[in-house]
Amino acid sequence: MTTEAVFNGRFSFEFFPPKTDKGTEKLRQVREQLATRNPDFFSVTYGAGGSTRDKTFSTVKEVKQAGYQVAPHLSFGGDDSDAVLELLTQYQQQGINRIVALRGDLPSGVGPQAHLVYASELVAFIKKHFGDAFHLEVACYPESHPDSANMDKDLEYFKQKVDAGADSAITQYFYNADAYFYYLERTQKLGIDIPIYAGIMPITNFASLQRFSNMCGAEIPRWIGKQLEAYGDDLESVKAFGLDVVTDLCETLLEGGAPGMHFYTMNQVEPTLSIWDNLGLNNVTPA
Repeated sequence: MTTEAVFNGRFSFEFFPPKTDKGTEKLRQVREQLATRNPDFFSVTYGAGGSTRDKTFSTVKEVKQAGYQVAPHLSFGGDDSDAVLELLTQYQQQGINRIVALRGDLPSGVGPQAHLVYASELVAFIKKHFGDAFHLEVACYPESHPDSANMDKDLEYFKQKVDAGADSAITQYFYNADAYFYYLERTQKLGIDIPIYAGIMPITNFASLQRFSNMCGAEIPRWIGKQLEAYGDDLESVKAFGLDVVTDLCETLLEGGAPGMHFYTMNQVEPTLSIWDNLGLNNVTPA
């Protein structure tokens, strides 16, 4: 693929903080291989209720010290405002200027007196204390968040994040390009004009993908699911089919005007780079 839209887009790669020394070393290797593609930034996830707070911080710090732009994911979870303020201050001191602001989930075992702090509240909190020091990314859901009553409500919540000061958004992954483009139409009618980057999930294991998709509300189109079922334990065929499906999806998105893509790497290098190379993105320079 050689359209100019590809080379002017924004591209980023997402990691989760590793739990072991072996995982940490593997991620370093993955990071260096992905860095050869000149992403605009790496992002690092934040476990439910801040359960990976320290590991997220150490991973973010290492990525930054290696010379790359990095965006920590952040939610209130079970923390109070002082704890979140301190973490944001530490990030600022590290020279980090981008945050992925999320609602997140409360940690298990938290009593009924606890309440979720929504992403719009976190965005407003960061803006209040730090002004424009951070570029604020938020999440959005072309197929609707699983907790939303309907799409109208989901769009209303997204607009609240934008009105609070979000600078751009990353979508939940999806495999139906029409859902993304229809979502863009709906957001534009609401006066939402921030860039909305498409979240891309490579397909490498159907059972894992199906389980995760059921939790996060991402639809696997029936024709894709049926073909993956047919391959059974033939993982090479699953990967080859998944590569074709996701490459075609990315081509459609970029040709349709998507401003860029955010790859959910799952700390793996090969699936994402195969898609990247299929698209001819080797010579991309950061947006």
